[in-house]
Amino acid sequence: MGPFSILGAIGPLARTIGDVRLLFQAFSGQDPLDPVSPPVALKNPSPDKLCAKAIADFEGDGHVPATEGTHAAASDAARALRDASFRVEPFRPRNLEQLSKLWWMFFVRCGAIFYEPEIRSKQERLSPIFKKFLSIAEASRPINATQLLNAWAELDLLRRKALAEMNEHPVLLCPVASIPAFHHDERMWTVEGSSVHYLDAVRYTQWFNSLACPVAVVPLNASSEELPIGVPIVTWPFEDEIALGVAALVDAAFGYRPPPMALA
Repeated sequence: MGPFSILGAIGPLARTIGDVRLLFQAFSGQDPLDPVSPPVALKNPSPDKLCAKAIADFEGDGHVPATEGTHAAASDAARALRDASFRVEPFRPRNLEQLSKLWWMFFVRCGAIFYEPEIRSKQERLSPIFKKFLSIAEASRPINATQLLNAWAELDLLRRKALAEMNEHPVLLCPVASIPAFHHDERMWTVEGSSVHYLDAVRYTQWFNSLACPVAVVPLNASSEELPIGVPIVTWPFEDEIALGVAALVDAAFGYRPPPMALA
């Protein structure tokens, strides 16, 4: 598995970052049956090494507004890390708009192409959110081989620029989305007087999917409807242990709270 896919795959199975760490240890290491599985050994960074990492406090991209609770969660996480002796500084990466466009190319337009043979003649069995995804993809123009090759080349160049920016701030702290967790079938919200669509609200995940960065998400608080608001810890590719170590400190500062469903 790649660096992002490990944390992305096991995260939903865990209640705490400690649980995620145990699962990560079980899944980590090179897979001898996967020809592209990287030979990256499991690391165990010390607390001193974790605190040596400068953390970028990145609460927005300046384009899509976020809810007050979303900003508060990111601020609370930044304060907890400062209390743990981390250096936390404001920072906004450049090239985010280009990364969003490339994410759209690979995950939406190419994604629909990859799925098409599997879902042919099975439309009635698809979930509403998947049908909506397909309708968004179908509204885009078809792509050709030249466009795809150019996008791959552009992504390599942008990844190099983005990771070079992270030399000074190898850990990023930001929202999961510009809104809290949402109800089924919700696809648009009003935030600060502006309409925010689903794929715009989750732009943060798009950027770091494009960069193949590992991300560990810590739920910190909840909206007025008791819907969770999380904060992701983003690190360099193959630095999963750093993401988990920093996330564990944030997790410990706020503690595990059972979701409302578990208390019903």
